[in-house]
Amino acid sequence: MFIVETVAGIHELITAWRQQGERIVFVPTMGNLHEGHLSLIREAVRLGNRTVVSIYINPTQFGENEDIGTYPRTFDEDSDKLEQMGVDLLFAPTNEEIYPEGSDRVKRIEVPELSAILCGVTRPHFFSGVATVVNRLFDMVQPDLAIFGEKDFQQLLVVKHMVADLKLPVEVLGMPTVREHDGLAMSSRNSYLAVDERKKAPCIYQALCIARDSILAGENDWSAIEAAGSQAIQAGGLTPDYFNIRRASDLMSPEVDEKSLVILAAAWLGKARLIDNISLTR
Repeated sequence: MFIVETVAGIHELITAWRQQGERIVFVPTMGNLHEGHLSLIREAVRLGNRTVVSIYINPTQFGENEDIGTYPRTFDEDSDKLEQMGVDLLFAPTNEEIYPEGSDRVKRIEVPELSAILCGVTRPHFFSGVATVVNRLFDMVQPDLAIFGEKDFQQLLVVKHMVADLKLPVEVLGMPTVREHDGLAMSSRNSYLAVDERKKAPCIYQALCIARDSILAGENDWSAIEAAGSQAIQAGGLTPDYFNIRRASDLMSPEVDEKSLVILAAAWLGKARLIDNISLTR
């Protein structure tokens, strides 16, 4: 496995692979790899001739007083996992490689319809930071296919809409959320949870399941279902950020006869902000 830190270095490899007609599949990450990440990487290895994984903790998607300084960093362990999985290239750029003009001066990409709702309300800079860094990574890696997890459903849609709007030559694939035995969505930030908090954390998934079952049983009073979900999370000891039912294609408010829906939730538990979602088709 190649480990490259520079844009020049990655271009040399990508150019050679392109000349050989090889299909390049890319999985961007911030490291601290868990089974959720590894499921994406296995699919990337299966679908491509060359698999590229990036590890980069992107400063432009962290707001003031957020956890960029304490975000888990496990590069050596991550690198070992990737090599064992047959990854061809680990791209681990510095901030200077991604943002040579400085991350505080970068021209940001915006996907306004999707970026100001749900997580975008409490994290107003997050999605522009994601779109900006993903666009730059796509330009550097030049993948045929990029794979993201559906746990970050809003982020996945932001990336898909950005790719469509800018007509980027890359296919974007979402993969199902990987869960712990009790339903908690796997996340690097789960490591922030204390023992007693970890016991409470699955209630966010349980509330989503109850809401899904209510909808599949024929209920369509979205406000009532959302209120019940938020109350369930609060009763479980978490502080809800939001609990919303949205149209799966664009996260807009659904009509009562909407067929494809996604239920999304975010809540605080101690130092951890947990997010999760469930999609359904009626």
